[in-house]
Amino acid sequence: MTRRLVILTEIISPYRIPLFNQLARCNGIELRVIFLAETDPELRQWKVYKDEIQFSYEVLPAWRAHFSGHNVLLNRGMGRALAAASPDAIVCGGYNYLASWQALSWARNRDIPFLLWSESHTDGSQRLRPVVEFLKAEFIRKCTGFIVPGRAACEYLRQHGIKDEMIFTAPNAVDNDFFSARAAEARKNAATLRKKLNLPERYFLFAGRLVREKGVFELLSAYAKLDEPVRRQVGLVFVGDGASRSDLEEQAATSMSSGVIRFAGFAHREQLADYYGLAEMLILPTYSDTWGLVVNEAMACGLPVILSPAAGCAVDLVREGWNGLLTPPRDASSLATAMDTLARQSDLCATMAANSAQLISMYSPQEWARGIARVVGTTGVNA
Repeated sequence: MTRRLVILTEIISPYRIPLFNQLARCNGIELRVIFLAETDPELRQWKVYKDEIQFSYEVLPAWRAHFSGHNVLLNRGMGRALAAASPDAIVCGGYNYLASWQALSWARNRDIPFLLWSESHTDGSQRLRPVVEFLKAEFIRKCTGFIVPGRAACEYLRQHGIKDEMIFTAPNAVDNDFFSARAAEARKNAATLRKKLNLPERYFLFAGRLVREKGVFELLSAYAKLDEPVRRQVGLVFVGDGASRSDLEEQAATSMSSGVIRFAGFAHREQLADYYGLAEMLILPTYSDTWGLVVNEAMACGLPVILSPAAGCAVDLVREGWNGLLTPPRDASSLATAMDTLARQSDLCATMAANSAQLISMYSPQEWARGIARVVGTTGVNA
């Protein structure tokens, strides 16, 4: 039996397109994706890869504003779009937009299963305002079921009183084949690419937004703590942009007597794979991250990872000493020790890299799609 599924999500994210494409190919699923906006140009510089979309979708008319750290997005036409799709089930990627609440109300009034695609987890670093916490709890209480990317998000829902039989897993994923192939190509052309991108022979890599909450200043401090011979052999490359970039560059210029530090700026996915392919390892010392898809990308490119446990993916994707190392957030000394350990042990790095590639194969668009298809086909969701 074919089931009509609507996925409601914010923007056309490049890393979600392969997942939705794969889900649209699943037998028994008729997929319609409703986007609240094409992109958010004030926060993201991603390309919108519409030419790669192989699923049915629409973008709702929207008005967006940013003020005082808040992101306001208002839409028209949610009821019309849902009525036209006539879904047997709805998967919603969040609770923080009015459109999500409208969709929830629409589904409840028609007794249609409504599942929250939730990546939230407890890491001790975030405390929402009481009103926001109340609204979030209300939204969760009214959902029929929940889809999580991994164990940390599952545990978060359990803490909110959600029973295990209402929680389903669809592992977070990126296009592993794309990143693996691009990284392999980069390694074949290593000398040319290093010259073109102005990269050191060896380097630690950070990829993401250059904001304090990503741990970028601790990473810079950790690099400064490394012995001079290590810094001379292994550089530090920041790929990304953000509010802290100028301060980070200033600190790098004034606090480093040796070593090589590069600020590459924002990179679209094609070039990002080149940086992964030539790096020694990925480092993400974030204070808080719902998941951390750069870890998936780096592992698909065959990199070991140094990661903060505050990232939602940490418990699923990094096995201590096997494919990476975990270091506490805001702890530059522990981070420096981990960096030094891997920089000095090339054999260990190579083994971890192979293990990363092996593990991430279980976090693919195909596995994500199978997880969603299982949920939609689960009769218990209709209860």
